[in-house]
Amino acid sequence: MTREGLLVADVTIGDTPGRAVHLVDGAIGWLGPAADAPPAARTVSGEGALLTPAFVDAHVHATATGLALTGLDLHGTDSLRAAVGRIAAHAAAAPTGTVLGTGWDETDWPEGRGLTRADLDAVLGARPAYLARVDVHSATVSTALLDRVPGITALPGYAPDGRLRLDAHHAARQAAYGSVHPDQRRSAQRATLRAAAALGIGSVHEMAGPEVSSAEDLAGLLELAGAEPGPAVVGYWGELSERGGLDVVRELGVAGAGGDLFCDGAFGSHTAALSAPYADRPETAGALRFDTGSLVEHLRACTAAGVQAGFHCIGDAAVAQVLTAVGAVVDELGRNAVRACRHRLEHVEMVDEDAIERMRRWGMVASVQPAFDAAWGGDAGMYAERLGADRAAGCNPLADLVDAGVAVALGSDAPVTPLDPWGGVHAAVDHRTPGAGLRPFDAFDAATHGGWHAVRAEHPDGPLAVGAWAHLALWATERPLSAVLAARARPACRQLLVAGQLIGAAR
Repeated sequence: MTREGLLVADVTIGDTPGRAVHLVDGAIGWLGPAADAPPAARTVSGEGALLTPAFVDAHVHATATGLALTGLDLHGTDSLRAAVGRIAAHAAAAPTGTVLGTGWDETDWPEGRGLTRADLDAVLGARPAYLARVDVHSATVSTALLDRVPGITALPGYAPDGRLRLDAHHAARQAAYGSVHPDQRRSAQRATLRAAAALGIGSVHEMAGPEVSSAEDLAGLLELAGAEPGPAVVGYWGELSERGGLDVVRELGVAGAGGDLFCDGAFGSHTAALSAPYADRPETAGALRFDTGSLVEHLRACTAAGVQAGFHCIGDAAVAQVLTAVGAVVDELGRNAVRACRHRLEHVEMVDEDAIERMRRWGMVASVQPAFDAAWGGDAGMYAERLGADRAAGCNPLADLVDAGVAVALGSDAPVTPLDPWGGVHAAVDHRTPGAGLRPFDAFDAATHGGWHAVRAEHPDGPLAVGAWAHLALWATERPLSAVLAARARPACRQLLVAGQLIGAAR
């Protein structure tokens, strides 16, 4: 008998030990009892370890994540003083260039306020600096960076203290990330992909767009992923078709015209668009960033071209606006045409029963981040502070989405929350609102198979079926999957396979 392909033998699949998987031409060619496995050119012994589909992180910003991994990361700072100290230490260690950082969250800081440009100027002097709040929908910048953006003082969201929101924030972000040298950008992207691979993530969905990165950044990431072994990168470009978004999608050959197409902002920055004002700032209800007609035009163009569209929408007003636009295109082009595109809603944190039913009926995907609830949910979390306890309890209704038959994919929105696939699965199960969490296997499915469904590339019989692409992870545990999920365990990834290719050395 001819020996070909790769055999991963003596593994536990699901809750069944003593299994094997034979991989040929990047796909699963056979699976069954290890004793019956066909011969192969190479065999990797699992020694009883758990083999699962690799994780898919359905919402990532690779360059920003890599810059946080390799540079200034303010996650976990528990005071304004601590944040300023970390900024000063970073600046001393890297004395030139724009200071870029992310992750600060003033919600529980004892000083009762966030960073200002006076804080930055005091430790950075004349250096430009951009420090994004944890939700990356507002930032504090230094005077030197403000001086690099002509007209920024006239843009919506500008504040003299350097704490920027809305259009002023996006302009400052473009200036800051535009200063990143191509070598630094490539190193950051490589760091993200290597970190993902080490965590058993076999694919990431890159959410690019003119306000968060650039077409050059996305093209460079796709080139890197194609040239070096690692997680598969599925790209999205978030720009309206009337502004040339579909042209970029076609030029780069990416999966869709959407992702972080910002229809609103975020709760933490008071920029998510709500139907009623914020509890802690009743003078505002956030803001919609586009008129509904532009969204209809974009959806019409995407649907007619068979291109998947996607929308960042967090507040209930933003979700309602997008679904109104989808409904208009359903009326024009028909439900089947819309369903075939599998349009995506990113984050979709405030969504009621009627909206969920429309998402189900129109075949839409909910791309969600359970770590948001883990970080900010609950009776005393940031959601409750911003929205009030009643509205906060209704955020991220994961169980309602799944039970209604809406396709769900899990992601991190890194660097907003860290790359942490097991943590995301467990957060989806242990939702801070009783009854809103997912069943363990539903959560795991959403973190694996759900990601491939979200990009219209799933195998009809699931990710562990003959003919499915061999995106697999071997874990350093002999526990069955049900026990790993029940124990909220986070086993280390012993070996990642992407399209049947071994990534890195076996551990």
